[in-house]
Amino acid sequence: MAPVEPPMKAGDNRGDPADLLAELQQNTSDAVLRTRAHERIRVRASVVVQPGNASDQQRFKAQGVTGDISSGGCQILSPLPMVPGDFYRLSFDRQVVDLGLTFARCLRCKLIREDAFEVGFAFFTALDLTTAIRARAA
Repeated sequence: MAPVEPPMKAGDNRGDPADLLAELQQNTSDAVLRTRAHERIRVRASVVVQPGNASDQQRFKAQGVTGDISSGGCQILSPLPMVPGDFYRLSFDRQVVDLGLTFARCLRCKLIREDAFEVGFAFFTALDLTTAIRARAA
């Protein structure tokens, strides 16, 4: 069990607002992008999303479009929400992203408008995208 730190007192420099502000200012979009595990490639490709379990595949089928893709995951704009934590099967338009059937876990789902959701997926295995991306359009 980790030791509990005593509460801060006046004059204590832990959590100094100036230091915290300086640290926060370092969190620029460029700095955040540099900390990503995989380089993201902006590409627009149709993708069909279905539940990952064979017994649930008839439950729904959503046609979306990718915003970006990396060897570790992708971002999709979907007309239907996905459940974070659940896993899905993704079928990309092979003329744009030449990948076979891919399984991924939903990490986040954000409402953009009533009929559009931004969904972040993490692939179960890292994908080799060196020859998979046939056309780039952003």
